Amino acid sequence: MKRKLIAAIGVAGIMVSVAACGSEDGGDKGGKTDASGNKTLTVWVMDGSAPDAWMAEVNKEFEAKNPGVKVKVEKQQWNGIQEKITTALSEDTPPDVLELGNTQTAGFAVTGGLADLTADKAKLGYDGWNKGMLASTELDGKLYSTPWYAANRVVVYDKAAYKKAGISAPKTRDEWIDGLKKLKASDPKSQPIYLPGQSWYVYSGFVWDEGSDLAVKDGDKWKGNLSSPEAVNAVNFYKELASYSTAPKDKDEATPQQSTDIIPKGGVASWIGLGWEAGGAIEAMKKAGKTADFGYFPIPGKTADKPGSVFLGGSNLAVAERSANKELASAWLSLAAGKDFMTKYAAATEGALLPNTDAAQFKPAAGSFAEAMTLAAASGKITPVTPGWANVETAPNPIKDYMTKVLNGEDPKAAGEAADKVINERLNQQ
Repeated sequence: MKRKLIAAIGVAGIMVSVAACGSEDGGDKGGKTDASGNKTLTVWVMDGSAPDAWMAEVNKEFEAKNPGVKVKVEKQQWNGIQEKITTALSEDTPPDVLELGNTQTAGFAVTGGLADLTADKAKLGYDGWNKGMLASTELDGKLYSTPWYAANRVVVYDKAAYKKAGISAPKTRDEWIDGLKKLKASDPKSQPIYLPGQSWYVYSGFVWDEGSDLAVKDGDKWKGNLSSPEAVNAVNFYKELASYSTAPKDKDEATPQQSTDIIPKGGVASWIGLGWEAGGAIEAMKKAGKTADFGYFPIPGKTADKPGSVFLGGSNLAVAERSANKELASAWLSLAAGKDFMTKYAAATEGALLPNTDAAQFKPAAGSFAEAMTLAAASGKITPVTPGWANVETAPNPIKDYMTKVLNGEDPKAAGEAADKVINERLNQQ
């Protein structure tokens, strides 16, 4: 799938399934040089991930600190990136630095495609990283990447609908449900919330709120956890929310695309989405001759002291194991992903993306999507950090199928047990 940065809005945070191959100590072999004798450091980033002016400033400072080195940035497209990275990491001259989806980094690391950065923790700023983002950078106690940026979902609501129902942004689940009831009473023909049956990233947050996870480590292996009491509680709450929606039970938020295919038609008081979706909805409504007046709030938690858990979708920066310039590549990471340039990065995207350290966070405008996203990020997490997780997300996604079964009336525990069998096979397949 593709991910696109919308200036001042956000990113989808949906990653391509990727896996690396090949392992050999690259050392510092001298690397590639251009006609002028300069050593070249090649950096692969996805199209739309980094503002051009920001990247140019990073490279200018890096080259000034490292005379005789030139940075070559090569923008990549998400379409086909899995095969391209897999091939690149198995060759003798891979890119030195690569942007990787945060949920897929472990898949590269386990096969030896990424350099071990554990010894560089201090200079990379490890202690200051956002804890929710940090989890995706490590595997088996070793560091294989630096977090770069992330984004998460919030609740988007129609201010006019909320005003008519006499409600405000809720702080707890109970307040949220009470508000949906009032919205239903205020306008029976409208959906209090649009919530497709297979929005599994939203469901994941509810599982984390219960203190559990989608899969857990069992000895040396992983196993699915959807039949656990915590997962059952989570899906039951999801089902309660979905009872206020007429969205398809067997579709996710992208089929149809909720932001551009559903919301502009009207009749929806609230929905859960990413920044780029909010921006897309605003633009689609404008083209339809309508004016969007959205408010935003974090997905409520069980109690008012903290928001509900959310999936932090984003990217990491890693060094190829076969890079001929690993020391230089690590130095580039420490500069680009360091506090100073992450502060500039957050400002350049106007709070659309969450930087890897809270100390670099851009102060978003009051009432903006970015403000709600920043508040929600305090409860951010990622999917289980295991190389096999990419297999779970492969269609048909067993979590999606499980959710549809429950929404259609199947017993949550029985549906969870069936899903766990599929998840177990996928997590532990060789």
